[in-house]
Amino acid sequence: MINALGQPQTLLLLGGTSDIALAVARDYARTGSPYVVLAARPGARRDAAVAELAGLGLGVEAVDFDAEATDTHADLIEGVARVRDIDVAVVAFGVLGDEEQAWQDHDAAVHLATVNYVAPVSVGVCLAAVVKRQGHGVIVALSSVAGERVRRSNFVYGSSKAGMDGFYLGLGEALRGTGGRVLVVRPGFVHTKMTEGRDAAPLSVTAEDVAAAVTKAVAGGDDLIWVPGAMRGVMSGLRHVPRALLRRLPI
Repeated sequence: MINALGQPQTLLLLGGTSDIALAVARDYARTGSPYVVLAARPGARRDAAVAELAGLGLGVEAVDFDAEATDTHADLIEGVARVRDIDVAVVAFGVLGDEEQAWQDHDAAVHLATVNYVAPVSVGVCLAAVVKRQGHGVIVALSSVAGERVRRSNFVYGSSKAGMDGFYLGLGEALRGTGGRVLVVRPGFVHTKMTEGRDAAPLSVTAEDVAAAVTKAVAGGDDLIWVPGAMRGVMSGLRHVPRALLRRLPI
């Protein structure tokens, strides 16, 4: 279980090679030593991630995870839960894709929607069953401010994040009173491998910034955060901008 200092004993990283997922594990390692189950596709990136976390003194194991293979998700998550309680699970996988290709290429659009929405729903249902049965546990869903007001510039990605965000907010409400809970995290632009080569937006943050906000929010019992916090005000204003004006903004 999560102790009085907000430290989990077991941390499940779904999409465990993501920069943010690994930053969360590193942040927890600063003050504790959770056992990390790193769920990702086999390969050099996963091997490097396991070696890095082991080098920090953490117990770590790798399990095979393919976001698009939704028929395998239940067995994977239940297999972890049979061995140890899942105290914190981070849903950290996703794809950004090419904004213009995403609405003009059928395969690209379906892939993006599957990874960013269908797969998070799949693992969310499986995780909810586990934390409800345990009577404790936090599901951390890495969403995006792109889903708060879907814009022309990245509307396929934004729409997938809007759906994912809405699902996890609802899941958190459904789990109220069970002991399990959900934390939805809405970062702005994050400097990671996924955004490398793209122009940074205002109020951009690092993976470490997001991780610090996540571990603080888990310990504090929050159910929704923006990273950075100032993004909440920005997006609140943007939600109310008329569509005709939104088209003229450079976003």
